[in-house]
Amino acid sequence: MDPTNRPKLAHFSSPLPKSAYPQLRLVSLVETGTHVLFGTCMGPYRVGEITLAKEVFGHLRTDMLCMADRNFLGFELWEQARATGADLLWRAKKNLFLPCDKRLADGSYLSRIYPSMRDRRHDTNAVKVRVIEYRLEGVEGAEPFYRLLTTILDPRKAPAEELAALYHERWEIETAFDELKTHLRGARTVLRSKRPDLVQQEFYGLLLAHFAIRGLMHEAAAKGDVDSDQISFVHAVRVIRRKLPQFAAVSPSGPRSVPPSRSR
Repeated sequence: MDPTNRPKLAHFSSPLPKSAYPQLRLVSLVETGTHVLFGTCMGPYRVGEITLAKEVFGHLRTDMLCMADRNFLGFELWEQARATGADLLWRAKKNLFLPCDKRLADGSYLSRIYPSMRDRRHDTNAVKVRVIEYRLEGVEGAEPFYRLLTTILDPRKAPAEELAALYHERWEIETAFDELKTHLRGARTVLRSKRPDLVQQEFYGLLLAHFAIRGLMHEAAAKGDVDSDQISFVHAVRVIRRKLPQFAAVSPSGPRSVPPSRSR
């Protein structure tokens, strides 16, 4: 995904591959504690993730910390998310120029981002950010270098080490998507609908089912005083499927009372 707006040349472009079924793209927020997907926005496959993300940010609140991958980092999107009042913790690409204005006690430093190269050259319209850089030594599969940007400028409120550890919980959204697409829908199952509006309706059904399952798992974790991560999503789905026939036998209005027989 490239957040920059590059000009498209018609004579070099090729048509999108055709499919027997309509395809959709979605961008969603996930609550890392419960793995509940919320604020989900979907659109045609031709609509990019950056476009959908602009709608998703409307669901951010002032008491939230929003984490995002490096492909989402851009001045316009950063400012739109920051305007919601939520704190941000986004990863930056390693080639992004971030001058060190002030080194802080926890090793992070204050810097600036700009809306354009012209603003950078003239040092205008800058937005202050805090930069956290670190490496994960001895961790299998870790990348050589990580760089995070945050709106939390005071290291006493959120030390760099804590934010670096917290950022890696962002990958839990991949777990939530896997639950939705593989374990709930089925690994080789496609959406049955062939009309775009019905595809969205069908997918909303899957989102509601995932929300309900994760809600039950959260209640079970709270009663057992354990972390939700310790409960198996696959096992929860199997338990609910075994119980479904019992619920199907009950009328939506509740069990009917049998009137007493009249004596003759």
